[in-house]
Amino acid sequence: MNGREFLTALDYIVKEKGIDKEVVLEAMEAALNAACKKHFRNLVNTRVNINEDTGEIKVYSYKTVVSEKTNEDTELTLDEARKIVPNIEIGETIDEEVTPKDFGRVAASTAKQVMVQKMKEAEKKLLMEEFEGKQDELIIGTLSREDEKNYYVDLGRTHGILPKDEIIPNEKLEMGSQVRAYISKIEFGAKGVFILLSRTHFGFLKRLLESEIPELVDGSIMLYSVARDAGSRSKIAVSAVDSDVDPVGAIIGERGNRIGRIIKELNGEKIDVILYDKDPLVFIANSLSPAKNVHVIISDPKKNEAIALVDDENLSLAIGKKGQNVKLAARLTHYKIDVQKKSEYNIISER
Repeated sequence: MNGREFLTALDYIVKEKGIDKEVVLEAMEAALNAACKKHFRNLVNTRVNINEDTGEIKVYSYKTVVSEKTNEDTELTLDEARKIVPNIEIGETIDEEVTPKDFGRVAASTAKQVMVQKMKEAEKKLLMEEFEGKQDELIIGTLSREDEKNYYVDLGRTHGILPKDEIIPNEKLEMGSQVRAYISKIEFGAKGVFILLSRTHFGFLKRLLESEIPELVDGSIMLYSVARDAGSRSKIAVSAVDSDVDPVGAIIGERGNRIGRIIKELNGEKIDVILYDKDPLVFIANSLSPAKNVHVIISDPKKNEAIALVDDENLSLAIGKKGQNVKLAARLTHYKIDVQKKSEYNIISER
C-alpha cells in the first residue's frame, strides 16, 4: 500500500463509514509503532508519523532532554541536547528519523489490518445507532434467503432472522418479496447485531393496528390489550378517551376497510374487536363475544378468577372451538374464566 492508496482508503472510511479522520490516523500510528517495535527490535523509543497530505509514513526515534541522565538509549542531558539544538529546554525531545528500509511491507500489512478493524467498528456503530431502541417495533425488509429453520430478511445494513415457526401458519413467503415483521429481540455483540423477527407475536398485531388506525397514534383511542392465536383468531380490547368516539367502529373502519387490511396482512386471521370497560364484570362479558347474554361473577378477586354464566345456545360460542374463545378472553382480560351453563349453576347454587 503506497501513500496514495493509503489516503484513498482513509478517505473512504472517513466519508462512507463516518469515522473521524484523526481517530483513524491515531489508531494507525499506534498500530504501526507497535509493529515497528515487534519487527525491528533494535529500535527503541520510537514513534510513527503519517503525512496527511502525501500518505508517507516515517519512523522516528526520540530522546528526552533531562537534567540528569539515567538511560543512555532514551535520554540526553541539556548540554548534549544543545549541541544539536541550541535553544532546546529540559522536557523537550530530539527526533531522529530511523525508518527501516523494508518498513513499507510491515506498514502495508498493518495499515490494511487497521483499516479493516476500523471499518468493522464503524459498521457496528452505525448498526447500533440504527437499531438501538427499535425492539418491539415494526420493520419492513426483503426476503433474501432461507435455510431449514429460518428466513433471512435484508434490512439494509444487516439481516434479521425470521424463524419459520414465527411466520403465520399456512402463509407462503416468496424470496425477493417484501415482508413486514415485528422485532422481538435485539442483541449487540462482538460479531455485530442479532435481530430476531416474528409475525406471530401479539406485538405484531399491535403495531399493525397502530400503522392503520391514526386514532391509536393520536391518543383518541386506547388499545388496552391484545390476545392472539396467530393464523386463527385474535381479540383486541379498545376504549375511547372521548365519549363521542366509537372505538370499535374506528378500528373496523367504513365497510370494514381498516380491519380488512390488517386481516389481509395476517393471512385471513379473524379479529374480534372488544370494548374495554373498567368494570371487570362488563369487560369479561364483552371479551367472550360472539357469545351473548353473558352473566359474570367474580369468584376470587385476589386470584383474578371469574365464572361466566351462559345459556345453552351461547355455551359453544363462549367456549369456542377447542376452548379457543375463552382462552383468548382470559388472556385479554387477565382473568381465569370458568364458563358454565346458567341452568346447571342455578341447580348447584340451590343445593
